[in-house]
Amino acid sequence: MGETTAVRVEGRLLKLSNLGKVLYRETGFTKAEVIDYYSRVAPVLLPRLAGRPATLRRYPDGVDGPSFFEKNVPRHAPEWVRTVRIATPGSVKGNEYADFVVVEDLPTLVWVANLAALELHVPQWTVGPRGGKRSPDLLVFDLDPGAPATVVECCRVAELVRVELERDGLAVFAKTSGSKGMQLYAPVEVSSPERTAVYAKGVAVRLAEAHPELVVSTMAKAARPGKVLIDWSQNNPAKTTVAAYSLRARAVPSVSTPVSWDEVGACARPEELVFTAEDVLERVTHGGDLFADLPDDPRRLPG
Repeated sequence: MGETTAVRVEGRLLKLSNLGKVLYRETGFTKAEVIDYYSRVAPVLLPRLAGRPATLRRYPDGVDGPSFFEKNVPRHAPEWVRTVRIATPGSVKGNEYADFVVVEDLPTLVWVANLAALELHVPQWTVGPRGGKRSPDLLVFDLDPGAPATVVECCRVAELVRVELERDGLAVFAKTSGSKGMQLYAPVEVSSPERTAVYAKGVAVRLAEAHPELVVSTMAKAARPGKVLIDWSQNNPAKTTVAAYSLRARAVPSVSTPVSWDEVGACARPEELVFTAEDVLERVTHGGDLFADLPDDPRRLPG
């Protein structure tokens, strides 16, 4: 066992371990700095996690070591951590359900950060106070560039998607993935859980047909070099997407960062849309939360 430090967070006693362990070797970013980032970004991150069963991607030996996705809450979780049991049909492990963590307060966020859960992934739907699964409240498009395409090409595709969605009366919000691509979100109301995927696929197919030199809508790797995949399948209720303000397990502590449409339009070089933990804290301090209005004014999808 490594050295532990006891801290009290909003009245909860937590034991933090191995705070000096370097989790991002290239920059020397330690577990203490991961916990510090998540603690300081919590006011804008927690609203993105609230009510959403979280899948944790843990890197106990840092980003250069092995990682694993964790859906089931660890057995040693404090009793005050909120969990919700969700059916997991088709689970690769054959499990009928999993007990997910719901990260909606600072003590829970610090606790998962101490597990070296660098990446926090959530679905596009929430659960109610008793754990009942609600219909999707977000429409998402995951824009994934095929080399040599980069986030610059993703920005051009994002603008095309925005036009399509705004034509249908939707408000569209953009963020970097913190890796190579981008995600776009729109708050929605739907009559059935499948509706968002059907709508998103229609948009992706239309844009791939209209802009075959830039856009693909199928997963086939052979079709993707130099183009941007509009991955509409992230709307499957069984899938998750990295949360806004989550760290990513890259060489540096990059963050999935909300960006303005002015930044999307102006992007000419990939490095313009790379933001580290320190950058994001600075952006939030001076520019606020660009996703603050995301839950407002959901619109019913047409069709």
